[in-house]
Amino acid sequence: MIEDLRLAIFTALARTGRMPSPETLREIAGDQLPDALRALAAARHLALENGTVALAHPFATRTFGFSVMSHDTLWWGGCAWDAFAIPHLVGTDALVATRCPTCDAALAWVVDRTAPPTGPAVAHFLVPLARMWDDVIHTCENQRLYCSAACIPDGPGTTLDLATLWRLASHWYDGRLERGYTRRDATAAKEYFRSVGLAGEFWGL
Repeated sequence: MIEDLRLAIFTALARTGRMPSPETLREIAGDQLPDALRALAAARHLALENGTVALAHPFATRTFGFSVMSHDTLWWGGCAWDAFAIPHLVGTDALVATRCPTCDAALAWVVDRTAPPTGPAVAHFLVPLARMWDDVIHTCENQRLYCSAACIPDGPGTTLDLATLWRLASHWYDGRLERGYTRRDATAAKEYFRSVGLAGEFWGL
């Protein structure tokens, strides 16, 4: 039942950008729905706010500062990483749009699966990998895109250029829309980070 619920949530978000109706979720889980959602959150498939789904990575159910628009579907991206991942997961190019948190400049790129977008913009991730799930809502709210490195406030975190962000996002969620999907363990995650050119303590490497 829990896998049916997970798959229904992710399939609906991928197809429509919206959660399944409450009636659909109750048809799957019945009175066990709250417990089933908590189980999915404990397994790090979802993030809940007040008992409802806020994030089903890479999709969000409210704005986290990123819109992702294909020719016929609008999604919310949960962070810079997730916004760049959605076109790869759903299999279509999309316009990723946001604003620089510092200067409020409008930023937008067409993201597809062939090559990364170009330009001076950079992503800044505040929370290191080992702490990202301590408060994943806070983590996602602080994975942002800036118009240039000059706009990033002084302080902790790591910075990725657009090409590195695109590589990170490109295959991270492979299989998430399939039945039986399992998340990478720590060893597989580290291997993936190395394969896309990431290194250092921030990534546990």
